[in-house]
Amino acid sequence: MAHQLNYSALDRLLHRVAFAAPFVQLTAADVEKVMCGSSYDAVRAERPIFITSLPRAGTTLMLEALSQLPSLASHVYRDMPFVMAPVLWSRLSAPFRQPTELRGRAHGDGMETGFDSPEAFEEILWRTFWRKKYTKSGIGLWEAADAKRDARAFFVEHMKKIVALRRPDRAHDGRYLSKNNANIARLDLIGRMFPDATILLLVRRPLEHARSLLRQHRKLLDMHKATPFVRRYMADLGHYEFGDVHRPIRFPGLDALTANRGPLTIDYWLGYWIAAFEHVLRHRDKAMIISYEDTCADAPRALAAICARLEIADEGVLPKAAALFRGAARAGSRAIEADRGLRERAERVYRALLNGQVH
Repeated sequence: MAHQLNYSALDRLLHRVAFAAPFVQLTAADVEKVMCGSSYDAVRAERPIFITSLPRAGTTLMLEALSQLPSLASHVYRDMPFVMAPVLWSRLSAPFRQPTELRGRAHGDGMETGFDSPEAFEEILWRTFWRKKYTKSGIGLWEAADAKRDARAFFVEHMKKIVALRRPDRAHDGRYLSKNNANIARLDLIGRMFPDATILLLVRRPLEHARSLLRQHRKLLDMHKATPFVRRYMADLGHYEFGDVHRPIRFPGLDALTANRGPLTIDYWLGYWIAAFEHVLRHRDKAMIISYEDTCADAPRALAAICARLEIADEGVLPKAAALFRGAARAGSRAIEADRGLRERAERVYRALLNGQVH
């Protein structure tokens, strides 16, 4: 979130225009197809890769690492605000494009991002085609039966655009790479829409994960209060994970697990973790389960194993990619006070998930 904190008045105006209504983005995509379609029509963009989990599980690190592979292509910050027409926007914005400048993320996690850093913008597409899934009380789950032919066609074309933009020399074997935490709610649907896709799903130790979620929620509450535009920015992108815009994904059993527990308590986020990953456990055949802690402990081995499973040649970039994980999984120094029953239930789910993870 470093960049939107420094948006100029013109940047904010463009953002408001782009997100005034869904038809604005869709109209831009229609214009793009007419004006720029020849630049991506021949791209294959097969076997897409979807990185997901609850936030704070290392999904951004995994995106940063895998996006270094020369055959993989993802969204970058420069695609804002016309995310659904990235090729057209790239051409229109070229005359006033700013050089990339790395800045620390507002998350306070030590990661730095620039205009050319990979980012999570895909949720804008999902929300456009399934608006009824988003309510004030939360976000619904997707099932295989929710598949839509027009949505799939749009997504496939969009993947081609991203490969054409990021990897213009890999039209024959470039692959779309996304990080979208909300895709944890679409494990069945992604398999139905994209049978050749792979979902990488990271799992982090529940207590540490819950504490990180709580810390980030508090941070975003303060930020949304201090900078209202950041609140709007996150809502426009469909990033409802934290702060004033927090809307939980409605996993089965969530209400019982979070009853009388507000988002400013560790037990709320631990209950949310349980609901989310019990859902994952029921659908574990849909995803490649990856331990966040194990990846941080031995990133070269872990990334090599992931590349082997994905049938991707590392082309000599894995050492640089693995270095991103150095020191990332540091356990907190103080004990975490949480409901004993929730802790024990979460640990059982955690162990079950990692039984059979990628090696």
